[in-house]
Amino acid sequence: MLILGIETSCDETAASVVRDGKEILSSVIASQIELHKPYGGVVPELASREHLAKIEPIVAKALADANVVLADIDAVAVTQGPGLIGSLLVGVCYAKALAFGLEIPCIGVNHIEGHVYSVVFENPEITYPALALIVSGGHTNLFFLPEEGKYKVVSRTRDDAAGEAFDKIAKMLGLGYPGGPIIERLAKNGDPKKIKFTLPKSSDGRPDFSFSGLKTEVARHVREPSLKPVSEGEAPGSEINDLAASFQATVVKMLV
Repeated sequence: MLILGIETSCDETAASVVRDGKEILSSVIASQIELHKPYGGVVPELASREHLAKIEPIVAKALADANVVLADIDAVAVTQGPGLIGSLLVGVCYAKALAFGLEIPCIGVNHIEGHVYSVVFENPEITYPALALIVSGGHTNLFFLPEEGKYKVVSRTRDDAAGEAFDKIAKMLGLGYPGGPIIERLAKNGDPKKIKFTLPKSSDGRPDFSFSGLKTEVARHVREPSLKPVSEGEAPGSEINDLAASFQATVVKMLV
């Protein structure tokens, strides 16, 4: 069975052809990083318009790379949420129209569930019961899976997602967008034990995540006279590298 998968939940237009749920025949992604970089984050209206412009050529390339044609596709799967509503609408409307025209099923997919099952492409089958940690740009959750298709939320973030915290810290330090890859790169040259950040604990005892307090602590360090945000074209100094390393190490420790 050949499935055409379509993803437009945020700022990337993506399409893939998968055989029998296991073999990825093609995977094509159009990034919008350069479009949103001047704003330091994703602008929903711009993202939606870019999806409209890119979705047809991206799907066409995914089919071509897989060496198949639309008539070979048995079903269309599309991200139905969660995500930016305007971006999601582009993918869902395109997928529904395509499936209707081809007279094949259209399958709506929760993209957090997609994150859980994506591990099977490069790893052994999931054995149950299992725990799934989701750490993406907009989501940070821990799920308990007693069996396939059954989920129970163990913990969630009470404020920012981990990826969102990375972006906001990078913007605070003048490092640019997206923040995750930049902070990770700088952290390699810094001391992760240089700054001791506080690990948050929920007052009600729940194992939830929280990154707002850590963000506030970083902001306090940025305001110190000896530490200045990076200016455009300037190379970060050792203080910025140490801060990036300490921040990243704290986030990882919180997740673990």
